Amino acid sequence: MTTWTLHWLEAAGDLGPWREAIAAEILATRDMIAERMAPPRLDILIQRMRNGGIPEIGMVGYAHRASLFSLVVDPENTAFAPSLGNGTLRRQVAHEVHHCLRMGGLGNGWSLGDALVSEGLAGHFVRWLFATPPELWEDAVPAEELRAHLPSAEDLAAESYDHPAWFFGTGGQKPRWLGYTLGYRMVGAWWDAPDPDTIVDVPAETVIAAWRKAGAPVG
Repeated sequence: MTTWTLHWLEAAGDLGPWREAIAAEILATRDMIAERMAPPRLDILIQRMRNGGIPEIGMVGYAHRASLFSLVVDPENTAFAPSLGNGTLRRQVAHEVHHCLRMGGLGNGWSLGDALVSEGLAGHFVRWLFATPPELWEDAVPAEELRAHLPSAEDLAAESYDHPAWFFGTGGQKPRWLGYTLGYRMVGAWWDAPDPDTIVDVPAETVIAAWRKAGAPVG
């Protein structure tokens, strides 16, 4: 079994009461991925941070490079305990693993289009593994509002785009989680029983072309 090494960063707070459960969920995710494809070798940083996760789930993941991602958890958030036991943590881990896999292959790219496809692929990777519906952030923006904020070809190609605005709604000009919802819909227009190779290393341009061919569906 491919090694996943867990590193506990506890200067900001003790994780002792949750270590066993967190570790079990992470390693269960590795085993589930291994049923479909070879998991990458990974170092995983786990740290406690008050108000550091997505408020609705009490945790969040960050991919740093092909061999490293971090998981931030907030046990003081009332959503944390349910997320630890209902599969949310596993899905967070799987999402970040996909980012790491892509970083180790084709890469996540630098443009807005690259970012949309990267997030959409990670979201559908989770759905492929767990047969679960979209996450909150992947189904956060109604179709009519999505249509009002569709990126132009120039937007998609831009490498100097405002990531916090597109993905988190920073600045108030775009709805929260627009990028995640749009990326999930874009990949959904391309998705057709992919194999483990295409699910990781499909070029962003291929996904965007499929989305456009399908009429840029957002509903």
